Amino acid sequence: MIDHNLVKLIHISCVVLSLIGFTLRSVLMLKGSPLLHQRWVRTVPHLVDSTLFFSGLWMAWNLHQYPGTSPWLTAKLSALIAYIVFGALALRGRTRRRRYLSLMAAYGCFTYMVAVALTRNPLPWLYSGS
Repeated sequence: MIDHNLVKLIHISCVVLSLIGFTLRSVLMLKGSPLLHQRWVRTVPHLVDSTLFFSGLWMAWNLHQYPGTSPWLTAKLSALIAYIVFGALALRGRTRRRRYLSLMAAYGCFTYMVAVALTRNPLPWLYSGS
């Protein structure tokens, strides 16, 4: 059986790589760079995000915590869906204004997901730490 701490390390590493990749693609998009259309620039994020998603599923299964029964995990999964939608709008939006707003919304969703993961609370700003 795969060690839980190893899967957690993979998951956290993919979180960081996903954020870096999204940020780099956002900068390329804002600058209008043709590099954004390179095949590897479009493919690598899917590999990282798939690994991120499946490692998260493995950890949830291993901890016997599932969306719908664990409020924090349900909130995190909902934020993930919103992050994906806003990220797609940020990178492919029709107007520059829509891209900027979607980019900020995607970063907000990402920040919320990390806060929920760290506190295991769907309302992380109310987390007391005890």
